[in-house]
Amino acid sequence: SSSVQDELKDVNQLQSSLHAFAALRSDGSVITWGRIGDGGNSQALQNQLRDVKYIQASSRAFAAIKADGSVVTWGDEMYGGNCRALKDQLKDVQGIQVS
Repeated sequence: SSSVQDELKDVNQLQSSLHAFAALRSDGSVITWGRIGDGGNSQALQNQLRDVKYIQASSRAFAAIKADGSVVTWGDEMYGGNCRALKDQLKDVQGIQVS
């Protein structure tokens, strides 16, 4: 976490996968760190990870619900890290839970 330590301010929510963390800040941005394949690097999605209201972790991936009800996922595709095929169905989402 030393690489993101200065960014870890005003954190409202923290989630962890097996080897990564995601912190939701009060401004709706998300900071990630840890093993890249388990969701520890969301750099490619930073333009999508704005206005986030809630984050949920699975064992190797993360999902974020945005203020508009859309969902962004990242991490291992086998564990939920890719929702592109469901993008049209994931609208007006109010909650998400891992099993």
